[in-house]
Amino acid sequence: MVAEYGIMPNQKLYENYPPLTVAISSLVSLLIYLLGGLILSDFGVLTVILFILYCLAFEIRLLKYSCVNCYYYGKLCFSGKGMLCSFFFKKGDPGKFACKQVTGVQLIPDLLIVLIPFLAGIYLSIVDFSWLRLGEILLLVILGFPVIGYLRGNLACLFCKQRELGCPAEKLFGKSKA
Repeated sequence: MVAEYGIMPNQKLYENYPPLTVAISSLVSLLIYLLGGLILSDFGVLTVILFILYCLAFEIRLLKYSCVNCYYYGKLCFSGKGMLCSFFFKKGDPGKFACKQVTGVQLIPDLLIVLIPFLAGIYLSIVDFSWLRLGEILLLVILGFPVIGYLRGNLACLFCKQRELGCPAEKLFGKSKA
């Protein structure tokens, strides 16, 4: 079963992720949020504040409903959220994490973090084209999809103990959909 999910029998799984991995993951997420806010700044400060509040609510929701039940609760996971979560929420039931079902519809809040500023940037580019804005939009899309995908596939999931125990994202995105 372990090899079925792409984990080799003697592959090292992290008890705590290396701090550099956590820093890279956190930096990419922060850059996505900042780029989104920068693109939306043409709509005014209130729009940026609402976007940042949305990002914050997204992160709190993730901590409260997923991270509390993860193997990495109180530990240094790929994103650092396992450790962060333990400061704000009490530990949940690790059995719930593996049983959780994730659907495409449930990913909409995640996608909106990139999609809202992307669509706003496209609109702004049509109304008043700017090469700088186009660069911001392209960087946002690159960070939001291929970079995040690469990081998850090569730095996160590959060494994750929760993946070995059962992960709903693995069931949705993994090569073997059990």
